[in-house]
Amino acid sequence: MPFTPATADQRFVLDHIVRVADLAATERFAAASNDVVDAVLEGVGQLAAGEWAPLLRAGDTVGAKWTPEGVVMPDGFVQAYHDYVEGGWGTIGVPEAFGGQGLPFAIQTAVLDTLGSANMGFALAPTLTVGAIEALVHHGSPEQHALYLPHLATGEWTGTMNLTEPQAGSDVGALRSTATPLGDGKWSIKGTKIYISFGDHDMAPNIVHLVLARTPGAPAGTKGISLFLVPKYRLKDDGTPGDFNDVRVVSIEHKMGLHASPTCVLSFGDTDDCIGELIGGEFGGIRAMFTMMNNARLNVGLQGVQVAEAATQAAVHYALERVQSARAGSPNKASVRIVEHPDVRRMLLRMKAQTQAARALVYYAAGHVDRAALGEAGAQDRLEILTPLAKAHGTDLGNEVASLGIQVHGGMGYVEETGAAQFFRDARITPIYEGTNGIQAADLVGRKLSMANGGVFAQLIADLKADAEDPGLVTLIDACDEVGRGMASLDADDKLAASYPFLTMLSVATCGWLMERSGRVATGDDIFSTMKRAACTFYVAQIVPEALGLKAAATARADVLYSVPAEAFAV
Repeated sequence: MPFTPATADQRFVLDHIVRVADLAATERFAAASNDVVDAVLEGVGQLAAGEWAPLLRAGDTVGAKWTPEGVVMPDGFVQAYHDYVEGGWGTIGVPEAFGGQGLPFAIQTAVLDTLGSANMGFALAPTLTVGAIEALVHHGSPEQHALYLPHLATGEWTGTMNLTEPQAGSDVGALRSTATPLGDGKWSIKGTKIYISFGDHDMAPNIVHLVLARTPGAPAGTKGISLFLVPKYRLKDDGTPGDFNDVRVVSIEHKMGLHASPTCVLSFGDTDDCIGELIGGEFGGIRAMFTMMNNARLNVGLQGVQVAEAATQAAVHYALERVQSARAGSPNKASVRIVEHPDVRRMLLRMKAQTQAARALVYYAAGHVDRAALGEAGAQDRLEILTPLAKAHGTDLGNEVASLGIQVHGGMGYVEETGAAQFFRDARITPIYEGTNGIQAADLVGRKLSMANGGVFAQLIADLKADAEDPGLVTLIDACDEVGRGMASLDADDKLAASYPFLTMLSVATCGWLMERSGRVATGDDIFSTMKRAACTFYVAQIVPEALGLKAAATARADVLYSVPAEAFAV
């Protein structure tokens, strides 16, 4: 199926939601001129459409393969990744001091958006490397910066996060991997990690693993966790990969989707010869981990945008070609393209609106990463409260849109030949990893609402109220305000029981605000502006009222959830 980069919508959102011109007016991001932004969007679009999108099918049907020598990617992936590296696409958001271009995180977000829309599983490799770079920039030593960042910045080497263990999923504090000091600033690493995306592959000469482990005598729980840099190959004196570092791929998972992304079980120190370096201070692992994870959560929310974009394009392409039945009520009984049927148009417009709303939300959050880096007042607080919304709602919408894409295809969507099913299979992991969406909701009501004694939430609500015009949107914002303020008086069970519907309400209110603003500035007579206004109108008129219906669930208490014993669920 054809793929077209969503360059026009990306540029619109960068201009009107992120306000990239304001970022470019600062010394730090002065390189982000209009010409540079246009060149970046156009260039990565060519790479995505020309090399990454054609590999989508093979990534799914062939997939990454485990061998005794390591994981092997399908034909074409090594070259396509090499061209990504040679094009400098990994360097976009990396500070110039570390070999990057120093452009805004929001521009890097657009690059990953395009690559992931073309081939979501493949794009996980650079996405994870971004997280490793973040951790090293903020917590690594000058020596680690010099040795590793130039190679990670270009993408020549890839990076991973190693948190999860067989007995420790979301409960990170239960991990058992160990790090024993060797007396020369090095540590002997031993343990097993699971669900490590791109934990091994044949596209790069080295892989830099960031591994959480416990040192001798470490306190129990998360307080006793440290972070270690563990390369697949130890570095020689000249900084090039040398001896194998005793990091073995035990297996790769057989998954529902994302077959192009090898999800590895990694064993560290099988022969007691795995050497790592401490990143940051001892017991600083959780702090460093959240540096990786916070931006990673935005990038997972972005995966929702990616898969929604891809599914929408596929559905539109099919609807424009598939001819079936006469239009109801038409005197002409000739069959028409299914795009002419009202229900198909409803689905397509919903897909367009939800995709654009998710992109606006995630890019809006990404812009606040840049504003926080500039020290703009309130930007870090706004980013904190937006992060669970972007991750959870972005991925929920990716799943909804991918499911609608199958529906548009009808029976052909349920069989694999059209590729529509792949988007749904690929999307389903996104509400689960990098902290389940339930965890995001718990974070929102348990920590984010109470920031600055409720002031951060109050400021978001005030900004929404100040700009919203549609009466239904204003009503939803008022309902979010009421429910959010009422959370302060609830006990933990009641807060958590209401957390998910509340997160959805607040996400839709924020998206509605962004979409309404977008509709006001899309004043042109061109086809893009016409569709943008239609999508924004549809969103505010039809999707916003749905979220208001969640108020009952967001104000319900936990009593009914615990009104039966656990065993009753098996009845």
